Amino acid sequence: MSAESSGPGPETGPEPGSETGSPQPGPLCPEHGQALSWFCCSERRPVCAACAGLDGRCQGHRIRRAEERAEELRNKIVDQCERLQLQSATITKYVADVLPGKNQRAVSRASAARELVIQRLGLVRSLCESEEQRLLEQVHGEEERAHQSILTQRVHWAEALQKLDTIRTSLVDMLTHLDDLQLIQKEQEIFERTEEAEGILDPQESEKLNFNEKCTRSPLLSQLWATAVLWSLSGMEDVRIDERTVSPFLQLSEDRRTLTFHAKKSKAWADGPERFDHWPNALATTSFQAGLHAWVVNVQNSGAYKVGVASGQLPRKGSGSDSRLGYNAFSWVFSRYDQEFRFSHDGQHEPLDLLRCPSQLGVLLDLQAQELLFYEPASGTVLHTHHASFPGPLFPVFAVADQTISIIH
Repeated sequence: MSAESSGPGPETGPEPGSETGSPQPGPLCPEHGQALSWFCCSERRPVCAACAGLDGRCQGHRIRRAEERAEELRNKIVDQCERLQLQSATITKYVADVLPGKNQRAVSRASAARELVIQRLGLVRSLCESEEQRLLEQVHGEEERAHQSILTQRVHWAEALQKLDTIRTSLVDMLTHLDDLQLIQKEQEIFERTEEAEGILDPQESEKLNFNEKCTRSPLLSQLWATAVLWSLSGMEDVRIDERTVSPFLQLSEDRRTLTFHAKKSKAWADGPERFDHWPNALATTSFQAGLHAWVVNVQNSGAYKVGVASGQLPRKGSGSDSRLGYNAFSWVFSRYDQEFRFSHDGQHEPLDLLRCPSQLGVLLDLQAQELLFYEPASGTVLHTHHASFPGPLFPVFAVADQTISIIH
């Protein structure tokens, strides 16, 4: 075997227990008292010739001369120092040449970003101010129109009252002062006066006299308002399902936020007056009577669902339209069936042409403005807006006929 693999032999080193040449300075082997002139690669430590010999403790180990190992380490140190020097030069160059440029570009890009923010928000602000001015002028114009219509009606009915008073006075005068013959001779005049009075009709309700709130309808305002509400609300409503209302076709999760459809009726739900016994519906526990409210429903897993609000008067029993969401006067819902979307209320169904299926559906209920709005939270896109005189209180309502929907908290 070589000296590197089996230890020193007669030609590569001294026999165990002997040393050649002048004594070597430095530490000695604690076991044999000889110079540590060899290196055991297996134990990674310096050893003496006796340790490295055929009967030594390092027999069969990979053995090298200590000076060779030291030379190898010196070469490694030299290589490492050269690498460190190159690394130091690279870092120095990076600090001197690259970082100043990075800093300048960061300052420049930050300035451009500020300008972009100012420019875009300035455009939004300008657009808001322009839309505000347009809508306020529209409101003022509608107010003036309604006011002018009322004034015209006042003049018209004042003239009608005066005319009726004149006719009545004339008829009373005839009745009081004319004898039979004179009264007969006035028959034509009496007929004309009577006919004239009958031509004055009683006042009728007219929408022209009412302020038309549609003048404030603006897709831009709805979009901006919905976005602002989403950003300003510190948290969505903590909406949970009332398990007493859950249809036997639905399974309710433990946190009462997830509804899962099952084609077969479950016997887990005991029947009660609050429970929907046919349609796969469920009401929330919370009701709203005033203010602004918002909640979001995860609908990405379902191809058939309804989300909206319903009055507490909504019937719960039977397979008729009375308890079917969107088919009665007590429910207002956004619905999906396969790839068809629509808004439904009181049997009236308005198709909605959506570019894509929303994975989440947001609901905004503004009871002060009497407005129900459905939107896509991811993009802030308003999907549908409905205005109505909602009877209170209103409950969030849900239906699912395919897989699962979940209220997001």
